[in-house]
Amino acid sequence: MRNDILNVTGMSCMHCAASVTRTVKMLNGVKKVEVKLSDKIVLVEYDEVLTSKADITKAIEKLGYRVE
Repeated sequence: MRNDILNVTGMSCMHCAASVTRTVKMLNGVKKVEVKLSDKIVLVEYDEVLTSKADITKAIEKLGYRVE
């Protein structure tokens, strides 16, 4: 299992956080997602054999947010 912290810009409300959470949780291998809206970060725990940081980043960016 791997843990990553992603800096995500563009999230401004609880709907944004819920959307990111729901989308990332749908990825194969993701075990835990926590969005800290006030800090603009997403904490992700995932199995790096099944998914990657790049896959998670791509899914978030598809929603219109930017991962730095």
